[in-house]
Amino acid sequence: MTTTNRRPQVCVLGSAEPGSRAYELAGEAGELLAGLGITVVSGCGSPATRVAAERAVAAGGLVVSIVPEGEMPDSSWPATVVIPSGVGDARNLLMALAGDACIVIGGRAGTISEVCLAWLHKRPLLPLVGCGGWSDGLLDNPPDERKNSPILPWSSAAELQAQLQTLALVR
Repeated sequence: MTTTNRRPQVCVLGSAEPGSRAYELAGEAGELLAGLGITVVSGCGSPATRVAAERAVAAGGLVVSIVPEGEMPDSSWPATVVIPSGVGDARNLLMALAGDACIVIGGRAGTISEVCLAWLHKRPLLPLVGCGGWSDGLLDNPPDERKNSPILPWSSAAELQAQLQTLALVR
């Protein structure tokens, strides 16, 4: 019998402003991932990725934060493990590679670069739909024609959990 100690890891990418539906769902996603025993990987730099990390930590989950700076953030940073990369925007590659899948919420230019890198490295993408932002159009407009990985949209925590089960990330 083979056992593994590595927990599934899911990156939370994107941006959404406090008070928006996308922001609320980002928090629900972080809490859900923690409850399922999935490690959250988050840069914690945007309000959406930060609330996902905060809610995951509050739920007793493990959060790994990969930050672009070369120094540790202060002790209030919402993560259980912090990795200062010291490589600026090049840390987007680390974010893309660190997850077994990537949740995409809204998003701006940095999110697009992370999504494209995740796609190139065959990481499944889980875009939030119905809340606006770049993630809304990902299913109909993937990074390119290669079909490198599944794109599994969600619009509620229950749908996100079902998509994680589809990917066999829920134990």
